[in-house]
Amino acid sequence: MQQKKIPMRRCAGCSSQKPKKELVRVVRSPEGVISLDTTGRKPGRGVYLCPNAACLAKAEKAKRLERALETPIPADVMESIRHEIEGAQSGKDE
Repeated sequence: MQQKKIPMRRCAGCSSQKPKKELVRVVRSPEGVISLDTTGRKPGRGVYLCPNAACLAKAEKAKRLERALETPIPADVMESIRHEIEGAQSGKDE
């Protein structure tokens, strides 16, 4: 019996390849709304990040998220993404 192929994605912050389930997806919906996609199934253009604040900071500094999503990201949206990732990271550490 063949092993099931594990989809790999590259983190926009640290550029490391990891299984899709280990990363979180930031998605721009067809309506233009930018949000965090924890399920990985929302429709729209997406970019993957490791679920830690360091990778988000690297991606934000180099404007990799804006380039990948093909739109500027407002500061309030970036702040909400930061809070969600930090919350997920602190919940994972416990």
